Amino acid sequence: MNISRWIILILDLVLVAFAFVGAHLLRFNFEVYPADGFWYYMPGIYLWFGLRLLFFLIFRSYAGVVFQTSIEDARRLFFALLGPTLIILIFNAGGYGPKDAYLLPYTVLLIEFFLSIFLLVSYRGFVKVLYMSNFSQKEKPKHVLIFGAGSAGMTVKSVLESAGAGRYAVKAFIDPSGHFVRQRLGGLEIYPLDKLERLLVTAQIDTLVFADGSIESTVREHVVDLCLKEQVKVLSAPPFQEWSEGELNLRQIREIRIEDLLERQEIKLSVEHIGQELGGKIILVTGAAGSIGSEIVRQLLKFDVKQLILVDQAETPLFVLEQELNALKYQGRFEIVIGDVRNQTRMRKVFESFQPHVVFHAAAYKHVPLMEDNPSVAIRTNVLGTKIIADLCKVFDVEKMVFISTDKAVNPSNIMGASKRVAEMYVQALNQSSDSDKQSCKFITTRFGNVLGSNGSVIPLFRKQIAEGGPVTVTHEAMTRYFMTIPEACQLVLEAGVMGNGGEIFVFDMGESVRIYDLAQKMVSLSGLQVGRDIEIVISGLRPGEKLYEELLANEEETLPTHHEKIMIAKVRSNPLKMTSDQVDQLIMMFDEQENEVIVRYMKQMVPEFKSNNSKFQSLDD
Repeated sequence: MNISRWIILILDLVLVAFAFVGAHLLRFNFEVYPADGFWYYMPGIYLWFGLRLLFFLIFRSYAGVVFQTSIEDARRLFFALLGPTLIILIFNAGGYGPKDAYLLPYTVLLIEFFLSIFLLVSYRGFVKVLYMSNFSQKEKPKHVLIFGAGSAGMTVKSVLESAGAGRYAVKAFIDPSGHFVRQRLGGLEIYPLDKLERLLVTAQIDTLVFADGSIESTVREHVVDLCLKEQVKVLSAPPFQEWSEGELNLRQIREIRIEDLLERQEIKLSVEHIGQELGGKIILVTGAAGSIGSEIVRQLLKFDVKQLILVDQAETPLFVLEQELNALKYQGRFEIVIGDVRNQTRMRKVFESFQPHVVFHAAAYKHVPLMEDNPSVAIRTNVLGTKIIADLCKVFDVEKMVFISTDKAVNPSNIMGASKRVAEMYVQALNQSSDSDKQSCKFITTRFGNVLGSNGSVIPLFRKQIAEGGPVTVTHEAMTRYFMTIPEACQLVLEAGVMGNGGEIFVFDMGESVRIYDLAQKMVSLSGLQVGRDIEIVISGLRPGEKLYEELLANEEETLPTHHEKIMIAKVRSNPLKMTSDQVDQLIMMFDEQENEVIVRYMKQMVPEFKSNNSKFQSLDD
C-alpha cells in the first residue's frame, strides 16, 4: 500500500469517528453526558472501531483513485460500512453486551451508519469535482461524438463524462440503425448516419467513440475513413461481455486498431457438433506454441476434451503458453511436450505415451524469403515433419489428422508454398491408402491466407516501424493480400476438421483482398500521423518468392460448397500413394547433400505448377 492509500484509510477512520460522535450527540440532544447517566460499554466501542478498520481492509475501500470515484467505489464503501453495523446489531440482539445494556445503542449505531456513508461518499465526490474543475481550466475538453445510441451509448457517455475528469464533452450520438433518430438521449440529439460527415465539421469533433462492437465491418470502415479524413481520433468500447465485472471503465475504451477494421462478422460455428466430435478425446497439437497452434489450443479448451498434448520445439514460447493456460485455470487439462516433429523417435514415443484420438498438425516453417534461401530446411520441416506425423497417425490408428496448409500452396511461386503443396499431396495419398486398407484414420487439409497478428505478419512489422518513426516498407505498391483473424481462422479449422470425411482440402472464404499500400497508409493515420509529413512509406521491392496477388485455388481446381458458407472443398488431382511416397522419400534424402538447386529442380518435377517468382531459381523454369 502506498502512502496516499494510507492517508485515505486514516481519513476514512477519522470520518467514521466523527460520525460516531455526531450520532451520539443527535441521539442525546447534543448532551455530551446524558442526564440519565447512560454511558457506553467501552469494549463495544473498541469492537466497533476494529471492525470498521477490518472491513475497510477487506473491501479495499481506500484503494480507489479518489478523483475518479465511480459507482463501484461507492458500492465497496457501502458494504464495508454495512458489515460492522450488522455484526454489532446481531451481538446486541443476542445479548452479548454487558448486563442490562448493549454493546452500542441501536439508535447510535444506525445514525452513525448513515452519517458515515454521507461523509465518506461526500468527501470523495468533493475531491472529484474539485479535480475536474481544476483540470478543465487547464485543458479544453475534447468534443466527442458517440457512434451508437441506446444503453451502450448512454453508458459510454456516462463513463467519459465522469471518469474522464473533464477531458471529454459529448456533443451528440449517431444511430446507424435509424431507430432513435430525432430523439434525445441524455439531453443530446441523436443523428442518422448520413449526417456524420457534416457533424464532424460543424460540431468540431475531436474524437469519435464506437459504443457498439456489433457494427458491420463495412460501416465501421466507412466511418473510420471519414474520421481520418477530418483528422478525428477514433476510439472503441469493448462489447458488453468484456466489461470488467459488468461495468465499463475508461481504461477499457481504447484506440481503434487496424485489426478491428479488417475483422468480419462473427463466425457461427456448429458448437454442439464440434463438442460431440471432440468431447472426451485426447487431442495432439503440433506447433502448439505458434500463433496458429496456440489459438487452436485455446479454442479446443472451450470444449470438453479429455486432454490436450501441446508439442513444440520452441521452449520459451511453450513456457509462456503454459503460464497463460495455468492462469486461466486449465491445469490438468493439458500436457506440455518439447519435441521436434522431424525427430521420428521422439514423435513415436509421444504417440505411444498419449495415444491421441485427433491430431492438428500446425508445425511448419512459413517465412517465404527465409525458406527461399534454405530449401533443404523447408523440405525437412514442412515435408518430412508432416510425413512423420501423418505416418504415425496411421500406425497408431488416430481417428483424424487435420493438416494446416496455406494459400501459398496454390500455384506456388516460392519454396515455402511448394513444400506445403508436396506435404498436401502426401497427406491426400495417405488418405486414399487408408480407404483401401480399411484403416480408420481420416486425413484432412485446410488452407487459408494471412492471419492478423501472426508471427511474421505484416501488421506487427508496420506497427513496429511506425513506433520507431519509420519508414514503413511496402514491397510493391500494387501488392494485395487476404487477411483473416487468428481466432476466425482457427474456428474454421475446427469446423472443417469435424466435418471432414478424409481426403478433402478445405479452403476458407477469406473475404476481399486488401491492398498493402492502403493498409500501411491507414495504419499511419490511425496512429495520429500523416504520410509524407510525419512518416514515409518506402517501396522496397518484391522479396524472393513473393507474388503480387495470392490465390486460394489453382487454375485447374473447382470447389464444392459445404454446410458452412465460409468453407468450401477444393477438387484437386490426386496421385497414388506408392508414386507420391517414393517421390517424397527421394526429396527428403536430398537433404543430406545440401544441393539447393537439385532439391528445387526435383520439387518442380513433383509440382509442375511451381513457377519461381523474383527468385534465383527462376532459371530452372526456363
